[in-house]
Amino acid sequence: MPHQPTRRDFFARTSDGLLGVALAKLLSDDLLGGSSALAADHHEHAAVPLDTKPRKTHHPAKATSVIQLFMNGGPSQMDLFDPKPTLNRMDGQPFPGNVEDIGNQSTADIGVMMGGRYEFAQHGESGLWMADTLPNTAQMADDICLINSMWTDHPNHDNALYKIHSGRLFMGYPTLGAWTIYGLGSENRNLPAYVVLNDPLGQPKNGTRNWTAGFLPPVFQGTRFRPTGSPILNLKPQFEQPSAVTETARSLLNRLDRLHKQQRPFRPELDARIESYSLAARMQLSATEALDLSRESRQTQTMYGVGERPTDSYAKRCLLARRLVERGVRFVQIFMEEQPWDSHADIAANHKAACQRTDKPVAALLQDLKERGLLESTLVVWGGEFGRTPTTQKSANGFSGRDHNMQAFTSWMAGGGVRGGTAYGTTDEFGHNVVENPVSVHDFHATILHLLGLDHQKLFFMRSGLEERLTGIEPPRVVNEIVS
Repeated sequence: MPHQPTRRDFFARTSDGLLGVALAKLLSDDLLGGSSALAADHHEHAAVPLDTKPRKTHHPAKATSVIQLFMNGGPSQMDLFDPKPTLNRMDGQPFPGNVEDIGNQSTADIGVMMGGRYEFAQHGESGLWMADTLPNTAQMADDICLINSMWTDHPNHDNALYKIHSGRLFMGYPTLGAWTIYGLGSENRNLPAYVVLNDPLGQPKNGTRNWTAGFLPPVFQGTRFRPTGSPILNLKPQFEQPSAVTETARSLLNRLDRLHKQQRPFRPELDARIESYSLAARMQLSATEALDLSRESRQTQTMYGVGERPTDSYAKRCLLARRLVERGVRFVQIFMEEQPWDSHADIAANHKAACQRTDKPVAALLQDLKERGLLESTLVVWGGEFGRTPTTQKSANGFSGRDHNMQAFTSWMAGGGVRGGTAYGTTDEFGHNVVENPVSVHDFHATILHLLGLDHQKLFFMRSGLEERLTGIEPPRVVNEIVS
């Protein structure tokens, strides 16, 4: 005998139906990508941009592009930019406070206080302090703004890397570069808007997650150029044919793409794939010239350190970064291998080697941008995911390295509307904790977006009913004190 529906059955099925509708709405929001907020009023929801065409800023921009020189592993603030005479005088003595406050080390691994490993001097008219292991960067002191009061939320590399790149401690969130392209697009339609230049020695820790688009449409993720040989394979067609034939073929492909997309709505990855193929076709016409470093004079290549050991690899990537932003690429990141600044053992030798690889190319990049009138519109950002402790750490070589320090570290910016020749923020007498003008990672991101003409509160992405932002829910502050 068939079951007769009861009142309870009716309401149970009604509940299923309502839940199903709600679930379908949430899934459609995720598939569609929700809504962007790039208008002046952040309550006005425009359609999600699925290309990298240039878009309007929220306010007048001081910078139009970014070159991020990411120093994987955690450079030591008190050894490079933030000299501590008291720490130097206490070299070899026990830590005067509670050793449990040191942070990421077990108390058994904590050694004694370690003074700075290099000599410091003041440089430029501004008198910025820098270590003698950065002689070339020091010559550009009056163009650099040191932020000595950076801090972050986690002492482990993986989480701190997620934080400095995406504003979150976990994977899956869009990075600063992806948010920048989402908000601004690119001035050059024939090159990727967001380019990543890897190290021939290997990918950085966390790999491609350092330049992911996360939940943003995939078109906004970073494009990695090959570190050796041709940065992009297959730029030249396999065989020559009349331009009219090529244009006809591309026109047919565009029509087929549109038909394919119409039959598969709510698939943003198709837009990204189509855009990438379209970009690849356009790049055949212009990328070869942009990526050809042989077009640079021998004098320029020598200035960067191209062809020299140990600067050659980093020099080529710095020079390529300048050529890319010169041609309208919006965001360029230069990474080193796994963790070259992670100095748990023999920090003096470790940091000296990293500086020898990067110091000359970095200074040349600043000088070259300045001479070409590009530094005013290009924001150069230098720094890692955290700093180092004022105490030694036990290792196989004894106590000669420093452990991770999330409570204080130094990053610097140059160009792009930043006040050069400035040291902002203060740490304690050991360089261990920030004591004045703290700058969180969210403050750091908000300031970079501000310099690019983007309001961090108005730049959001609707996901499952939430306004997702690079800078999170709690409003950070723009560090206006360093803006010129």
